[in-house]
Amino acid sequence: MKLLIDFFPILLFFVAYKLAGIYVATTVAILASAAQLGWTWWRQRRVETMQLVTLGLLVVFGGMTLALRDPIFVMWKPTIVNWLFAAAFLASQLIGRRTLVERTMGHAVSVESAVWRRLNLMWIAFFLVLGLTNLFVVYVASGFFASHQALLASTGLASVDLGSCSTLFEGELLGLCTEAQAGEEVWVNFKLFGMMGMTLVFVLFQAFYLARHIEDEPRPQEAD
Repeated sequence: MKLLIDFFPILLFFVAYKLAGIYVATTVAILASAAQLGWTWWRQRRVETMQLVTLGLLVVFGGMTLALRDPIFVMWKPTIVNWLFAAAFLASQLIGRRTLVERTMGHAVSVESAVWRRLNLMWIAFFLVLGLTNLFVVYVASGFFASHQALLASTGLASVDLGSCSTLFEGELLGLCTEAQAGEEVWVNFKLFGMMGMTLVFVLFQAFYLARHIEDEPRPQEAD
């Protein structure tokens, strides 16, 4: 349930993008994340530090995308967030007696300290890989960055609304704009389906890993 709640702003971002483009979607994501934080505070009277950090980064990077009309800033936000998560898990590995994973899940699952530390390292690696994968999609797999830069260089414009390609350009420029828009859409799809899929697979792996190491509760001895 928490995983679904965490992905709620991403889902709204995806829907808003399909309906109105990257800039409206960015605005919706900022508002949805703020509402999510407010709902958490209302229900629990507390918020997690990383929730505040995530909202702050979304406001900063999303705000830069809106102000400069450049999608690249909001595209970097998932990588920065995941790398900050990795840094937090790494700090807990090096400082203190319990890792962040153990502090989060130790009340529900009983395993040896060494298992928690290995699992914590797995989360560090996962967040690093997720951040790198996001950049790979932005700069390589989607083709967005190259086509977007080529479009800006060809037009001499500082920014272009990729959702309005057909009304702004024709010929070769229309082709570049359409290619950049398609790359942008690949990233948006990855942000929802790719990241969620990778996270679900890792969570399932974590569950199987923990199941192998859960300490059985001692059974009371039966009287003869």
